[in-house]
Amino acid sequence: MYQLLNTPPVPQLPWQDRPKNASELPLWRYDGNPVIGRHPQTGIARVFNSAVLPYQGGFIASIRGERTNGIPLIFLARSKDGLSWEIEKEPIDLRDKNGSPVALRYAYDPRLVLVDGVYYVIWCQDFYGAAIGMAKTTDFVHFEKLENPFLPFNRNAVLFPRKIGGLYTLLSRPSDSGHTPFGDIFLSQSPDMEFWGHHRHVMSPSGNWWENVKIGAGAAPIETDLGWLLFYHGVTGTCNGFVYSIGGAILDRDEPSRVLYRCKTFLLTPETDYEQQGFVPNVCFPCAAVADGATRRIALYYGAADTTVALAFTTVEEVLRYITENSETSEEDRSSGIR
Repeated sequence: MYQLLNTPPVPQLPWQDRPKNASELPLWRYDGNPVIGRHPQTGIARVFNSAVLPYQGGFIASIRGERTNGIPLIFLARSKDGLSWEIEKEPIDLRDKNGSPVALRYAYDPRLVLVDGVYYVIWCQDFYGAAIGMAKTTDFVHFEKLENPFLPFNRNAVLFPRKIGGLYTLLSRPSDSGHTPFGDIFLSQSPDMEFWGHHRHVMSPSGNWWENVKIGAGAAPIETDLGWLLFYHGVTGTCNGFVYSIGGAILDRDEPSRVLYRCKTFLLTPETDYEQQGFVPNVCFPCAAVADGATRRIALYYGAADTTVALAFTTVEEVLRYITENSETSEEDRSSGIR
C-alpha cells in the first residue's frame, strides 16, 4: 500500500466516494461542481485556476479573480468545508521588504504552498512580459513581495512543499510572450528564495494526443513513498483551439528532475458542460491538491473553462497504481535533465 510522507491529517477534507458508474480513470468529479461559479462577488466576473491549503481548521485559497474590467488579480478566499467559499473584497495587499505598496498590472494562476512554516504565493505577472511573481506571508494579512525569480517569459511556477537537498525547489515552464505553442517543465533551486539556479529539464510534451503541444506543472507535488506525485496540465491543439487535460507523473524524491513514472493517458479531460463551455472552452487546469495524511484521500481543485473552480477526488493508492500501470517514459524523462 502506498503511503503519504510529511503530510498531516486534514479531517475537514471534502470527500465523495467513487460513483458506481465512474470510468476506469482514477479521478472522479464532485457532483456539486462547480464549487465557485460565475460572478461570485461584485466586481469579479470569474474565478478559476486557484490554489487551496488547509488553514486554521478550514481552508484558505489564493484565487485568480478575473475582474469585470478584464484584469486578473490575486484575492483570498476562505472556507470551513472546502466547498462553500467567502471571497475577500480586495486583492491581497502586497508590500516590498521596506513596507511600501507594490502595484501589479495583472496577476493570475496563483499557487499556494507551505514550506517551513511560511506560506508562499506564486503567480504569473507582468515583468516586461509574462514572468513569475512571488510573495510570502505567515498570517494572510501581511504579504511581502519577493524578488522575481526569473527573466521573462515564464509561467506555471510551482514550489515543492519542502526543501530538497537543503534547497527550495521550483517547477516552471519557460514560454514566450503569447499563448505559447510549446512548453516543457523545468526545475530550479535556491538557497534563499531569491537567487535561483541549478536549472534542470524535467519533461517535455509527449507524442500522446492530449499533451502533444505543451505541458505545465499544476498542483504542488505531494510526497509519497514512491516519489513526488505531480498533477500537471497537458495541452493539445484542435481546429477549435487548445484543449487542456490533467495528467499525472511521479518524480524521484531526491532528484525530482528525474521522472520515474508518467501516465500515458490523461487523468481528467473536459467532458462536462462546465469544462467544455465557458470563457475559454475545453479546459481542466489543476492548481491545488490537498491530501489527508490519515485517510490518504486527495481533493484536487482545478479551473474549468477559465470560468469556474471545480473539484475532483482520488486516493493515493488509486492514482499511483493507475499511473504506474499506465506509465510510458522516455530516456529524456528518466535523465537528470542536464545538458
